[in-house]
Amino acid sequence: MPESRNELYARLFSESRAALCRYVRRFIGSGETAQEIVQEAFLRTYEQGDVVKTPRAFLFSTARNLASNEHRHRRIAKTDTMGDFDDLCVVPPCGSLEESALADERTRLIQDAVDRLPPQCRAAFTLRVFHGCSYKEIGTRLGISTKTVEKHIARGLHDTHVYMKRRYMDVEKGHG
Repeated sequence: MPESRNELYARLFSESRAALCRYVRRFIGSGETAQEIVQEAFLRTYEQGDVVKTPRAFLFSTARNLASNEHRHRRIAKTDTMGDFDDLCVVPPCGSLEESALADERTRLIQDAVDRLPPQCRAAFTLRVFHGCSYKEIGTRLGISTKTVEKHIARGLHDTHVYMKRRYMDVEKGHG
């Protein structure tokens, strides 16, 4: 009895996941991002179904392309993020020195919070929050599904909120 499609992909996953994660991590340098890329590559391979003649080759090729996209978007996000924060907290020229210092500190804290996000999450979050891109546009630019974009945005919002809250609490307690 021939192997079902689900059995084929379950076997492909169990036999290839570890090697594929190592392969992608060489391009990206992040284990967490590598796992996200591998998951997305498996999903895309599975979605292609019977069209794919050699699922393993397609899987590795898809993962390589996603890793390449991630690497490129990581570089873009770094420069985009820095430019975005320059315009975020504009202090009027007549503002006091204290207002200017507070605005600089707020900008630095936001920058620190966003910089702590995983690369793909940071890229999606930056595109949404600072560029106003739709989830679909972000998915297209980053080469990921809309559902994955939603997860990245939710994580970005949560993690930056937690970071900011923790930093402000540290300041109030005299630790910051």
